[in-house]
Amino acid sequence: MDIKGYVRKGRYFRWKKLYGRGMDLAVNIGHLKLKNPVMTASGTFGYGEEYSEFVELNMLGAVVIKGISLKPMEGNPSPRICETPCGMLNSIGLQNIGLKRFLKEKLPYLKKFDTRLIVNILGNTPQEYVKLSKSLDDVSVDGIELNVSCPNVKKGGIILGTNKKALARLISKIRQSVKKAIVITKLSPNVSNIQEFSKIAEDAGSDAVSLINTIPGMAIDIETWKPKLANITGGLSGPAIKPIAVRMVWEAHNAVKIPIIGIGGIMNAEDAIEFMLAGATAIEVGTANFVNPKATIEIINGIEAYLKKRDMLDVKELIGGLNATESHNNLND
Repeated sequence: MDIKGYVRKGRYFRWKKLYGRGMDLAVNIGHLKLKNPVMTASGTFGYGEEYSEFVELNMLGAVVIKGISLKPMEGNPSPRICETPCGMLNSIGLQNIGLKRFLKEKLPYLKKFDTRLIVNILGNTPQEYVKLSKSLDDVSVDGIELNVSCPNVKKGGIILGTNKKALARLISKIRQSVKKAIVITKLSPNVSNIQEFSKIAEDAGSDAVSLINTIPGMAIDIETWKPKLANITGGLSGPAIKPIAVRMVWEAHNAVKIPIIGIGGIMNAEDAIEFMLAGATAIEVGTANFVNPKATIEIINGIEAYLKKRDMLDVKELIGGLNATESHNNLND
């Protein structure tokens, strides 16, 4: 490397920090510090242990485990996953082992790792959300992600997530009951104004918002004339929804001061960087885990390579870096 060139440009000290001590990939979500901005999306990474054969869990910014309810849930009947152009439909129906078994069978394994643990929770009533949150806070999980936006169940969170007053009350009650863990609200894309719902979450005490959840869709088998999912409809995820998700992250970024966690079709480092430029502090990798179990690690490495290529010292320099004004002006040239 031409050090003189860096000195001439007044960048020697930046070069020394970058290659002498390493770049900073850490980001903060509320009071919680993540070693890097790459997290797993709930429902796509099991309880963590299932992917440990492919992924060094200690390398992740955080593991977000599949949604947990107070009591076990069987989920929807099969078939409940089908591939679609540029994505997939799922109608799992939030199948999970319940809080009691999670605390006994899964949490001890996850506690072995030096990786932040965030538990996605769901309930049929605000009282169930509060009880789950308090129980998890008592065992010192790092964060709680409120699932108020799943389209594959007929009651509970989806109603709370699209009703402004109900959402505000829910977050406020959870905020009062949780003392140590950060609270993340996973917002529904099926609202008229994502900025408004992001602001409601912020004002009610949420430490961050994550968006977006899957978008309702369906697929039909033209040979049998039957729906490809037993539940008929399901949640669309994958690259097909990425432009919508990026737009919503950007809109939310312009409305709130709390961190935003971007989700939706992130398959590689370029996708993750795009979300961060739109305003995301961190990202969650979902559908990519089904295609490539090592996707999260490859994304971390790709972000690091991108920063080195651009002589950037801190991943936080990406957050909200979109120059929308300049882009708009160029269109008018």
